[in-house]
Amino acid sequence: MHVASLLKSDMFDVRIGGQPASIADVLPGWHAHDRLGLVIDEAFGGIGASHLLQIAMTAYYDVKPSRRNELTVYPEVYAFHIGKGHGAHAPYDFWPARKEVITSMDHREVLDAINDRGITRLAVPERSPRIVVHRPKEEDAALDRIASAFVYSPSGRVPQADLIISGNDRRTEYNPSQVLKSFSEERLAAIKPTSGKPVKEADDSYVLWLRERAADTTEAERNVAERRRATLRENGLATESYRRVSVTEALQRLASAGLPSGAVVRNCTTA
Repeated sequence: MHVASLLKSDMFDVRIGGQPASIADVLPGWHAHDRLGLVIDEAFGGIGASHLLQIAMTAYYDVKPSRRNELTVYPEVYAFHIGKGHGAHAPYDFWPARKEVITSMDHREVLDAINDRGITRLAVPERSPRIVVHRPKEEDAALDRIASAFVYSPSGRVPQADLIISGNDRRTEYNPSQVLKSFSEERLAAIKPTSGKPVKEADDSYVLWLRERAADTTEAERNVAERRRATLRENGLATESYRRVSVTEALQRLASAGLPSGAVVRNCTTA
């Protein structure tokens, strides 16, 4: 749970519609039981939403400060890997392993998983919208519960963006860098707690999870993701862009997650 001590809300600069804004403007009405869900459909894709994920985690701790100091809790954030694992994103504090969910390509199963975890803020990759039919009442349940939805790009920048999040502290790049490092038990063993509380890196199940997920991706995919992240950085700090969308649009784009770019799909599928 290093994020509790690593990140603070003032490490991020936010602009909405070209104007200075706050994390509260990005996540209006954030409360103690909010949960962010991040849909991932390509190798290391979630890195493109690093800053949105990280401001949600700071909001999680800020809304209830005892989570930083008195309790031992990981942030309520969930990653949904479409079709297969796309590389462990656990270094961000998607932990325990149940917080990285690997689903099939079936859009119905993906929404079922999102609803099962009670996601209230949803980020989906930039994919073509597709009108589909989910299982009865599942879409209505999502529409009733999800308060904010965002489109992100695995590259870190989306077209027609209305939300810009920049890091102003080099610690905001720690998590992306950790995700992109090759698996090494020796490196994990060298990580020591700074808060006096146990760290996940010392947990055998964490090491096992990273070892299993190491086979998800290739070295070539890792190199691509590293170069992509580097293009976002100036003086070591990254700037990402997003587009805020309706929950309905997010679910339509969710239905195309995992499909090959440019794939021809039918306008509607049935439950």
